[in-house]
Amino acid sequence: MRRLDFRPTAPERATLDSARALFDSRFSDIQETAEQTVREILAGVKADGDEAVLRYTRRFDYAEASTLRVPEAAILSAVERIEATPLWAAMERSSVRIADFHQRQLKESWITLGSAGETLGQKISALRRVGIYIPGGAAAYPSTVLMVGIPAKVAGVRERALTTPPSKETGLPPDGTLAAAFLAGITEIYAIGGAQAIGALAYGTASVPRVDKIVGPGNVYVNLAKRQVFGTVGIDMLAGPSEVAVLVDATTDPATAARELICQTEHDPLNSALLAGCSEPLLNAILTAIECQLTDLPRAEVVRRALAERSFLAITENLDQAISVVNAYAPEHLHVLCAEPWAVLPRIENAGAILLGPHTNAALGDYVAGPSHTLPTAGCARFASPLNVDDFLKKSSILYFDTETASALAETAQIFGRYEGLEGHARAAV
Repeated sequence: MRRLDFRPTAPERATLDSARALFDSRFSDIQETAEQTVREILAGVKADGDEAVLRYTRRFDYAEASTLRVPEAAILSAVERIEATPLWAAMERSSVRIADFHQRQLKESWITLGSAGETLGQKISALRRVGIYIPGGAAAYPSTVLMVGIPAKVAGVRERALTTPPSKETGLPPDGTLAAAFLAGITEIYAIGGAQAIGALAYGTASVPRVDKIVGPGNVYVNLAKRQVFGTVGIDMLAGPSEVAVLVDATTDPATAARELICQTEHDPLNSALLAGCSEPLLNAILTAIECQLTDLPRAEVVRRALAERSFLAITENLDQAISVVNAYAPEHLHVLCAEPWAVLPRIENAGAILLGPHTNAALGDYVAGPSHTLPTAGCARFASPLNVDDFLKKSSILYFDTETASALAETAQIFGRYEGLEGHARAAV
């Protein structure tokens, strides 16, 4: 982990501005190399449709396929196999909690009556068709299917199309992914991954009708593709690679902090972490605890690479400064492992998910707590929110005036129109 020493006595004391610049550069290298590749893939899909999607699937996923949509029989077979495993019951329990949490986010259309002859309001409607991207390939993420698919269903989206990379052995997504999609009420599934999946959803092909919005996490290629198609379709956010911040004080158990850092960095060597606190001996004890816990961890080398190449150790003068560093980092996940986490909460400005206390571990948040684990990354928590029901809704303003009320407001509108040089607007106000 790169050391950022904020204490006044340090030879090269870090500043929040310099730290922020370092945080912001954490993924710039991989973005620069991927940008042109993504542009070429999207252009190919836009021009050649299914033919290009199949070509890129063979090239990047090493999977042979003649069709893109997963047959209903394959989905039902996967469900049957998963129903015989503990995963099915776990998904059912998680689904109930996810649906309950997101049901509470729903808003209703409203109308207000002003003076006689004036009515204003807001009409809330679900999007008609949404594309859901789920990472896959060598791994399966049924939890992500539930965390994205269920909020879309709760919001009332009628057509929910899921894309995920196929296995090179079967040409189909993993059983767990298919079973979770069935449980989440996904209406159609396509065995497509990467930037080509984003292109198919955004532009449409003979096999994949275009969508209104694309949601869900992915690797750098997926995120760059989402950014490039924005405007043609809506997107939720640029989610990925994952990141975590752990805020500690003198009361923190080193082993607990180590587990939380390992939990989020074992996904991918491109993941990022921040450990912030004012006690250098404690921070060193946490680093030692990490090494102890990595001795028998299957993905230990993934964790070591993420911590060594893209992570930060912030040694601060006090807890206030540590909180400032966390806010500058704007993490996807923030674990507050302090003596009084609820006292810290009001001072947290930027974080996708805030996990308070030693028992609120990342595994619960990722799998079963209820809030979606699709969260803003790469500092986007400064302005973005976790995926939620609002991502699947749109709002229309409602206006009605009768003759008398319109005439009473006309002069005000005319003043604005003529000041802005728009005489047509002024004349329309009658």
